[in-house]
Amino acid sequence: MTRPVFIGLDMGASRTKVVAIDDQGTLLGHAVKKSGIDFAATAAICLDDALAGAGAGRSDIAAAMATGYGRSNVAFVTSRSKTEISCHARGCFHSFPEALTIIDIGGQDNKIIKLDAAGRRQGFKMNRKCAAGTGAFLEEMSARLDIPLEEMNNLARRATEMIKIGSYCTVFSATEVLESIRHGKPVADIIKGIFYSMIQRVLEMDSLTEKVVLCGGVVAHNPYLVEMTEEMIGRPVLLPEYPQLTGAIGAALFAREEAGKR
Repeated sequence: MTRPVFIGLDMGASRTKVVAIDDQGTLLGHAVKKSGIDFAATAAICLDDALAGAGAGRSDIAAAMATGYGRSNVAFVTSRSKTEISCHARGCFHSFPEALTIIDIGGQDNKIIKLDAAGRRQGFKMNRKCAAGTGAFLEEMSARLDIPLEEMNNLARRATEMIKIGSYCTVFSATEVLESIRHGKPVADIIKGIFYSMIQRVLEMDSLTEKVVLCGGVVAHNPYLVEMTEEMIGRPVLLPEYPQLTGAIGAALFAREEAGKR
């Protein structure tokens, strides 16, 4: 008989993440897929993949917790849901148990969460309605440049200069990018400017404490953003082992705590 597992699900508008942990909080299995239009079906597929990685089955689930945009669409959750703010905070604090500023760069929104040394939330900020600085912004710029999304990180790293993007609006930023293309600016320099613009938008949301953690799918797939952030704030940035999974890990940790109260 396998040991009990605790499931955390972070169903975002863009990607669905599911993790399985044991009673010590060790990550046993995980899965990430595009959320698509059938949230329930995607969640079920991710659950089975995460359980397979953990060497467990559905009968081994001791408790499950959901968070994210589509958390109400998950049939297998056995505990109440938690907010994304709470789950990202819990997941990051699990990796770095100290006072933190957490920056989550997601597909549709950005979050800045401040924790004290005990992991208690001291405040948070989210971006406004505009998608500038999010994964959606990066996808839009990818389409405008006709460059595959997965190639943008390496291109930005190879830039010799940087074309700064000044607009705060995704639409106007796209216009600036097209103007740069028209004037023959190197694509790598443009992409580096896009990355810089994303970080700048996030950093303008709130002040930072001494220890800063970056997480989210955008960070996981574009590690150059971490290096640029370090240069912009003048100090090292902490990075979880699985930046895209912090919300799901936090949800799983909450599930484990809920089970312990029964």
